[in-house]
Amino acid sequence: MADVAARAGVSGQTVSRVVNGSPRVDPATRARVEAAMSQLGYRPHRAARALRTGRTQTLGLVVSTLETVGNFRMLQAVADAATERGYAVTVVTASGADALVDAFERLHDQGVDGAIVLNEATAIARGATLPSSLRLVIVDSAPDPRASIVQSDHAGGARAATEHLLALGHRTVHHLAGPADSFAAAERERGWRAALEAAGAAVPAPVRGDWTSASGHRAASRFADAAAGDIHTPRADAVTAVFAANDQMALGLLRGLAEAGLDVPGRVSVVGFDDVADAADYRPPLTTVRQRFDVLGERAVALLAEQDPAPDAAVAATVPTELVVRASTGAPAAR
Repeated sequence: MADVAARAGVSGQTVSRVVNGSPRVDPATRARVEAAMSQLGYRPHRAARALRTGRTQTLGLVVSTLETVGNFRMLQAVADAATERGYAVTVVTASGADALVDAFERLHDQGVDGAIVLNEATAIARGATLPSSLRLVIVDSAPDPRASIVQSDHAGGARAATEHLLALGHRTVHHLAGPADSFAAAERERGWRAALEAAGAAVPAPVRGDWTSASGHRAASRFADAAAGDIHTPRADAVTAVFAANDQMALGLLRGLAEAGLDVPGRVSVVGFDDVADAADYRPPLTTVRQRFDVLGERAVALLAEQDPAPDAAVAATVPTELVVRASTGAPAAR
């Protein structure tokens, strides 16, 4: 560090500020110090810094699975946000309460500065003993005094999707719901139900899936049976619109409806949730609710990177969602 300071013509304290990302360095000086660091091959020593500061610049990430699109996208978002702040990420998986406790113990032993618990793992965390010595951020959870919470406005997004379909003239909207133990699925179901009740529309029993496109495909037969028939003399429970709790299930649903000979959106309109990268390339392009995974990841990392080691109170942050209208929704067929 002394060599860098001499090469750049600054004090050792200024070099330290540049290394630690302090805003108290003007851009020209920062550029001169960074050039000197590059020329001399200087790199901060994480272990030495951890001994001095008590922080390892490493965050833990706890997941139950990486097979779901939501978990994978959140992993990418957290990794990107951590990299921007100079943090490394350690990923551990936990499939039950005991495994979750073991995961926290492993992260604690590695000296992480805090941990982020993702999506489905939050259901496990609700019934588990969480370590008081480890700062936690939980993504998608009911309020928990033991941790800070970051979540999308699932209910608001689901309500917007349902209101969109009702505004097109559909008498009611059926729901392809997510797993019963998922907080996000429950919130999306709550928003769907609230929109129907506010409009005085019938509230059909949800059909439950497991987030996979295969479960959407299996559910399609149930919706197709109620959507088939003479469009001029429709059944009272006829399906003309379905709100799927995620895009993957919507994809399977689109395939199943097509196999049943039902045009989307001519006979059945479909809305998803997430706005995955391929949603615009579904056939037809999918109307969906966009989640800002990048913002969720940044908020979660920021809470661990910026808060004091012993915060006085947990923080709750809700990230807005956005309805993206494409070609999978339209007015119901003329009757």
